Amino acid sequence: MKILFVHQNMPGQYRELIQFLVGQNLHELVFLTQRQGPDISGVTRLTYKPFHKPDAQAFGLSKDWETAAGAGFGAVRALQTYARDTGFRPDIILGHTGWGEMSFLKDLWPDVPIIGFFEYYYNMTGGMVGFDQEEPLSAHSAYFNRARNVVPCLNMPVVDIGHAPTYWQRDRFPKLFHNHMYVCHDGIRTDKLGPNGDVSVELGRLDAPLTRDDEVVTYIARNMERARGFHIMMRALPEIQAARPNARILMIGGNEVSYGRDSDHPGGLRGEMETELGDRVDWSRVHFLGRVPYADLCRIIQLSRCHIYLTMPFVLSWSLLEAMAMQATIVAADVAPVREAVTHGETGMLVDFFDPSALAAQVSDILARPQDFAHLGLNARQHVVETYDFLTRCLPEHIAQINALVPHLDPIRL
Repeated sequence: MKILFVHQNMPGQYRELIQFLVGQNLHELVFLTQRQGPDISGVTRLTYKPFHKPDAQAFGLSKDWETAAGAGFGAVRALQTYARDTGFRPDIILGHTGWGEMSFLKDLWPDVPIIGFFEYYYNMTGGMVGFDQEEPLSAHSAYFNRARNVVPCLNMPVVDIGHAPTYWQRDRFPKLFHNHMYVCHDGIRTDKLGPNGDVSVELGRLDAPLTRDDEVVTYIARNMERARGFHIMMRALPEIQAARPNARILMIGGNEVSYGRDSDHPGGLRGEMETELGDRVDWSRVHFLGRVPYADLCRIIQLSRCHIYLTMPFVLSWSLLEAMAMQATIVAADVAPVREAVTHGETGMLVDFFDPSALAAQVSDILARPQDFAHLGLNARQHVVETYDFLTRCLPEHIAQINALVPHLDPIRL
């Protein structure tokens, strides 16, 4: 089969699926992206540049669409050139609909079926907007919010079927879209992720490596930002450290902003929180590790006695499900997208997002009595295996959806 993948940040949500297809050595795989590297063996990378970008002073309500239109036209021009030079015509297209690259592909190939990944729809209630009173709404928030949905709304009739990774994400979209989308997670490789009682991690400022015998607390986010509760995590530190003087806090993530507003502090949100907390925190027991290689990330989670996952109501992070697969004891924010994956008292413990003291108390209790919470990790792994496992749960559904759209071709087999 000739399959075209489209995602500005290759491989994105197609990380596991594309590796499976490469392993079959039966398909011609082309990936359209803005990203320059790294390459994936067995996949042809086709890069494009946006044809147009809006001026800094462009009208705010149309700026997202102007950006998306420039990306979409740049994407289609790159595909036109590639098709002319190589004769390539995909049998099916899989791509992310959020940035505009998919918007004009039906005009290029009207008869080629498309599965579109729909990640998020912005509403005034139930999501990030207006959730945190430290980020107050403006008089124009509703207009900007609705304007951001132009791109997914345009793409809904472009695709033959939509795909959402969780029910919460699907349900953010208007109900008239729901029957046009299937729900299935990208998939977690539980066959590769599991607990490791012998794990150890060396940190530069410590004389001896950390092991499972140490009181290690972990927090992970792509970027340490408000959307992922970094400010709440930081405000819980004084009480965690007071209750557990031997606890070490390992913080993984960048100091940029993926979602929401940036901090006015020159040191970003981390600098803002360090200034706010001052000497109430023993910074020698807090380790900011930045972004780490994936193998190191897994070792750190396996080491953790208590893993904290905080998020506003937003897209569920892979890191949560991966931590559950590695049998971590989870303390997470009690918000709707998290409750889809974590059941309080069964597969993790849920706390009020806005209550640092409750977070600190729950973490301290787990550090003090790990044996009383050990069942959470066991149950969490079982739940992820049964619900989100790539090979046994998610891959068969994705393959079935692909095959259904190209019934005239030999089906992809598991």
